[in-house]
Amino acid sequence: MGTLAYESQNNVAILTIQSPPANALSSNLLRDLGEKLDEIENDNMIKAIILRGEGKFFSAGADIKEFTSLQNASDYQALAEKGQELFNRIEHFSIPVIAAIHGAALGGGLELSMACHIRIVTESAKLGLPELTLGIIPGFAGTQRLPQYVGTAKAYEMILSGQPISGTEAKAFGLANQAVKDEEVFEVATKLAETIAAKSKPTINNIMELIPYSKTEQFTQGVHEEAKAFGKIFGSEDAKEGVQAFIEKRKPNFQDK
Repeated sequence: MGTLAYESQNNVAILTIQSPPANALSSNLLRDLGEKLDEIENDNMIKAIILRGEGKFFSAGADIKEFTSLQNASDYQALAEKGQELFNRIEHFSIPVIAAIHGAALGGGLELSMACHIRIVTESAKLGLPELTLGIIPGFAGTQRLPQYVGTAKAYEMILSGQPISGTEAKAFGLANQAVKDEEVFEVATKLAETIAAKSKPTINNIMELIPYSKTEQFTQGVHEEAKAFGKIFGSEDAKEGVQAFIEKRKPNFQDK
């Protein structure tokens, strides 16, 4: 089984993350997602995309075990920039991407969903950026996109505490478009995608091109600085301890260095 399943119906592409048990965003999964976007971009029939996760989660974050194979700050910065490039592509894609979120969207999983244009979540879903609990920081533009949705005050709270919010809270804070019952999330996402796909593709393409102009000019600089900080922080002793503690399933012992 691959990392990403693809099907289409009624001019809607459905991408399903298949990376059990937590649908971690491995380098292979990110590569496959980029390739599927290439395929969809060349399919004139597709007018909307649904992105969802198989099993218990949308995605519980990056594949932390892959971090241990990297050697220095430049390696980690390159990893962050590669993820940022893919997520920026999603954000500026020519057709809308709807994230159907259940279970959890944490760390890289939330960062991926924030790059999507619309988020439909279950009321019980958990959404958050817990990286600081591992002694690291978000690296796929989480520090830049989260404030755009929830405001700077809530973004500070969520990132610094590492505590997730529920799908119901995500809707209240503007991070989610709709919060629905667990069994309804894919149905609601599909209905919305098909409503969009009933429109003329040129009009859809134009809207997807125009709305991003509302972004501030500082966003590009912000994601660049985040990637640099992501690379630098991995040289710290606390980052090494946090990642190792995660792998060993224990509480980290940070020394503030």
